[in-house]
Amino acid sequence: MKKKVQKTMAINQTLPHQINAPSFKDTPIDMQPPFVNSHGVTIGDSFYTSKESPLENWSTETDPAVMAGSEWVHPTNDIGWNTDANKELLEKQKLKQTAPFMHPTINVSNSSD
Repeated sequence: MKKKVQKTMAINQTLPHQINAPSFKDTPIDMQPPFVNSHGVTIGDSFYTSKESPLENWSTETDPAVMAGSEWVHPTNDIGWNTDANKELLEKQKLKQTAPFMHPTINVSNSSD
């Protein structure tokens, strides 16, 4: 069970503390806050270490499968977003601005010829 954490590292739909992080601004994807997974580890806070993490408590008895699955992956603060391929996919989802100088109620181009 995932429990949401309200603190987020996002500013204006991006993660400025990550040099290669993409911007989610103008895309249909909203930045998601960090969450606590079933092992008590906060995912998506950009700190990457947690005293509850199996990585911090690794032993020969630790089954690596304990760290598999979606509860270990944050939907918008994941290193995978920093790859060129995923940034390109995100760019393709950005909303296109078809008429950059349009006013919502007044025809500003009237009699401009």
